[in-house]
Amino acid sequence: MGVFDIFWIFFLVSALQPIVRQKMLEAMRQRLIARIERQRGSRVILLVHRQETMSLLGFPIFRYIDVNDSEEVLRAIHMTDPEVPIDLLLHTPGGLVLASLQIARAIRKHRGKVTVFVPHYAMSGGTLIALAADEIIMGEHAVLGPVDPQLGEYPAASIIRAIEDKPIAQVDDRTLILADVAKKAIFQLRESVKELLEGRYPQEKAEELARLLSEGTWTHDYPIT
Repeated sequence: MGVFDIFWIFFLVSALQPIVRQKMLEAMRQRLIARIERQRGSRVILLVHRQETMSLLGFPIFRYIDVNDSEEVLRAIHMTDPEVPIDLLLHTPGGLVLASLQIARAIRKHRGKVTVFVPHYAMSGGTLIALAADEIIMGEHAVLGPVDPQLGEYPAASIIRAIEDKPIAQVDDRTLILADVAKKAIFQLRESVKELLEGRYPQEKAEELARLLSEGTWTHDYPIT
């Protein structure tokens, strides 16, 4: 056996090892889920984004909430009897607003009680989903976060404030366009949060919370406990 053959064997073993480990972890997870469902009489749904569960050759692949997540979670919700409680475990840095809002609205519409569990963090889009639940149970040091929209690398609220601090003649066209999109994004998020909080809070309180979470009160990674 030559050096080249040894290299390929090493490559294949390294590539397959995370897959085998993931399959074993998934089997153990399913057994635990079944046990919790029997104990609580609920449907357990996981939305978990952990680097170590998705890797290739030891290099982590970052995961965020996307449309594939929303498709799977929506399917799980729709396949659950409307009267059966749902326990949703959230562990995510956030992701696409569209996907997060789809999940949040489906949770909000579910007739049975929906409990969201946050063992460590559910930031941004994860917080948006949590706001739709009937109850949020968090670990001792777990955190949620603001839901203010981000446009590329910049917070939408900061783009708007930047153009307000300068004469419009000194602002380039691209920044003006970004500011227009930023205003729309903030408005849409604020209204979405209000929609999710309707019926659970008085209107004034719902509007206050929506503004606080969506208009750039804090940095996007600010921990809310």
